[in-house]
Amino acid sequence: MDEIAKIMGVVMIVLTLYVVIIAKPPLTEALLRTFDPDKTDLKAIVILVGGTVGGYISFAGGHRLIDSGISGTKALPAVTRAASGAILLASVMRILLFLAALGVLAGGKSPDLNNPAAAVFELAAGRSGFLIFGFVMWCAAITSVIGSAYTSVSFLKTVHPRLPSIEGKLVIAFVLVSALIFILIGQPVKILLAAGFINGFILPFALSLMLIAVYRKKLVGDYQHPVLLTVIGILVVLLTTWMSIRAITTL
Repeated sequence: MDEIAKIMGVVMIVLTLYVVIIAKPPLTEALLRTFDPDKTDLKAIVILVGGTVGGYISFAGGHRLIDSGISGTKALPAVTRAASGAILLASVMRILLFLAALGVLAGGKSPDLNNPAAAVFELAAGRSGFLIFGFVMWCAAITSVIGSAYTSVSFLKTVHPRLPSIEGKLVIAFVLVSALIFILIGQPVKILLAAGFINGFILPFALSLMLIAVYRKKLVGDYQHPVLLTVIGILVVLLTTWMSIRAITTL
């Protein structure tokens, strides 16, 4: 499962990079507006941040490492490498997707708002771009399905001592129930945006719990959390909380 996820991540980046090259986005303008935007949309930022590092994503990697037997202060270098690599991979993917969309829009083309992501790929690279989008979306979806189901069950299995023995069945049940809900409700674009928005609210709460936990000796033993990371963490909690509140009050 871990190796397949890594391979899919690389494949997604390579295919999306191909579409970006064809779309030819204005890179200089993109770089300039990254630091000097004409408009700041807090709702969009909350959705993007929430969809990237909010919700179950905050715990998925940690839970997987613990289940793999990687824990304790001796494992800190491996944990740091894993976290840094995952953050870098997710960030690169989102930058490439943005550049692909920017290239299409800058070229004067208007994507179909009912399925904007697929339309961007198709407008940039024609039929082949549409097929690439399908494969990229499948890779992203299957890894997310596995990750969310596994992480959700990893919380549940601590409720009763018998649950760990049926973890696999619980994961399958979680996927099936989620699929049924999706079939009944539909509207994937709206659901995706709503999930990202909700996850944006969960992020400061989850990070607050982690900042408290790292100072509980019965949980972390002799581990000394760097003061700089604590300060940065508190600032992130305050900033994301403020953005989330501002986003919901301006709906």
